[in-house]
Order: sequence, then C-alpha cells, then structure tokens
Amino acid sequence: MTTTPRDDGFFMPAEWTPHQQTWMVWPERADNWRRNARPAQAAFTEVAHAIAAFEPVTVCASPRQYANAICQLGAASSAFPIRVVEMASDDAWCRDTGPTFVVNNAGEVRGIDWTFNAWGGLDGGLYAPWENDDALTANILQSEKLHRYRTEGFVLEGGAIHVDGEGTLITTEECLLNPNRNPHLKRADIEKKLRDCLGVSAIIWLPRGIINDETGGHVDNLCCFVHPGEVLLAWTDDTNDPQHAQSAAALRVLTQSVDAKGRAIKIHKLPLPNVMYSTDAECADVKRDAGTRLAASYINFYLCNGGVVMPTFDDANDAVAAEILAGCFPGRRVVAVPGREILLGGGNIHCITQQQPLASNRHVGA
Repeated sequence: MTTTPRDDGFFMPAEWTPHQQTWMVWPERADNWRRNARPAQAAFTEVAHAIAAFEPVTVCASPRQYANAICQLGAASSAFPIRVVEMASDDAWCRDTGPTFVVNNAGEVRGIDWTFNAWGGLDGGLYAPWENDDALTANILQSEKLHRYRTEGFVLEGGAIHVDGEGTLITTEECLLNPNRNPHLKRADIEKKLRDCLGVSAIIWLPRGIINDETGGHVDNLCCFVHPGEVLLAWTDDTNDPQHAQSAAALRVLTQSVDAKGRAIKIHKLPLPNVMYSTDAECADVKRDAGTRLAASYINFYLCNGGVVMPTFDDANDAVAAEILAGCFPGRRVVAVPGREILLGGGNIHCITQQQPLASNRHVGA
C-alpha cells in the first residue's frame, strides 16, 4: 500500500477486541536460549496451549525446527487448533517482528510492517543479522492474503505501543526517542507517524520502562490499557529500588493526562515480583552474564478471546497479580503460565504473541 492506514480509514483496535488467531514464532536461537532452546520451547508450547484453550494459534517455525515444533505443539489436545507454518526468522519475538494489525469500520483487516532493526541496529541492537525478522511481517501478511503497509525507514516494535482502540496510545520516551531507532525524526515527526499508521489522536509519553529491559523500555512491560481510560501500571513500594522512581514518574504523567475522549486516566497499580537475577547455570551456554537483574513484570500478560494468559515467577506476588487481573477482566479466565524461561531470553508472554483481529468480512488483498 502506498497510502497510510489513516488515509484509508484504518486504526489499531484494542487487544481485548475479538481475535481471529494468535501468532507466535518458535524459539531456536542457541546464543539467546539456553540448552539449545529446549527449555524455551517447552515454555512457548505451554503458552501456545494456554491460548489455544480460547482461540486458534499459528506458530512460525524455521525449516530446521518445523518437524520439532509440530511434534511438541501437537503433544496435547486443545480446544482450538495450533497450526505450524514454515517461515524463517532470526528470533522469536512476534510482538515486535510480526504485523501490527489494523481494522476499519467495515471489518476489514490489514497489517503494518514496521522496519525492524533488532532494538537498535548497530547502536546497541541485540543481534545481527536481523533480515529474516524484518521480512517476517511481509511473509505473514502474504500467507493471510492481507494488504500490507510498509513503514520503510521508520523503526518501531509492537511492544513499544499500547492502544485503547478509541484513539489513545501510550509509549515511552526511553524507547521511541532513543536515537538508535529513528535518529532523523523529532518527537513531533514520530507522533505524526503514529497517528497516520494507528489512527490515534492522543499520545501519552511515559518517561522510562522497566529497569534492564533489553528492548530499551518497551511500554508493554510497564503499563497497558485494560479498558478505555483505564490502565495497569507496574509498581513497587520499595523506594530503595530504582524501579520505584521510574514507575512513580509514569504515575505522575498518567495522573496529569487525559485520553482522546477527554477522560482522566484511571490507574491500577500491579505489583512487580521481587527483584530476581539470572544464575550461573542459566547463563552457562548463552551470551548472557550471570547475576543480571531480570526485567520481570506481570504487565507482560496477553489477552485472548475470553482469557488472560499471565506469567508467574514462583513469587509471593503471583497470586496478588492474578487477583488484580481477574478484577480488571471479570469476564475472562486468568491462566497462569511459568514465565522465567521466557524472561531469561529477554521478554515474556506479551512479547512472544501477536493478535490478529477478527474480520467481520473476509477481504483478500493483493
């Protein structure tokens, strides 16, 4: 497409709107996932099955891992199918490398293909090459026969944004204003791009994300919409923890903000798990340093049709977070899945999933 989604009447819907399916990517990167990714594959399989209790799942797997993915993902029965498609990638973060889907009022679905540079390219990026990841969205949209908007030269990851589906977007300055993403653009230029691509009119800039978040402060680890005008914010009461200052700064911005409809933002605090660190055993065969603080957060949950799939960390706050999520989503069933293995790779459940909205009419693109 040579137009913008806004030109064509498209916008990004909220995550809680009905899904056609969830997309994931099978992990195999041996320098990032320990023990040749076997524990990560087991964790991804558990997430896929948790989601498949509520909606179909499609998992992209490389030619090398295609048979293995089918074997593991098919080991348990699910209410909905788990489909495996052969598709190349460089790593397994579908939130950031898969499409950001947009819809119009007629029920048509299209996809945005953001330029991807592995969270910083040659200036702090996490790996190279990343060409397969940058091509993943085009391959997914072609497989679904959906129109594609390519933002050539504009770098963004899906985890850097959250929307309420009614014109409001939240993001972080730490990520989107980092010169390793779009150094040629000012804040106003980035805001225009977000408005044109996502159909939003109000943009709330939070200062920073979660401590040691390898993505450069993605908002989907810090704060998310649960309803229009209502957010969850990762929180700690420990003033000695540097995360307290970062969450408190976000709280100040949110309390002073209004959404696209002019509503004040209602804020729920979601406690963080106790601070945790990677161990020697977990870093023995990957390019990671033991003793590193992990960016664990319950905000990194995923909404699917009728469900909330949340990470747990064998922490006292697991149950507290599950209760808060159940209260925020009374019509959904909360499903807890162990999140440490995914966290060791640099993210969590929201990072490895991408929702495809349900099309009320099936429109086939070129």
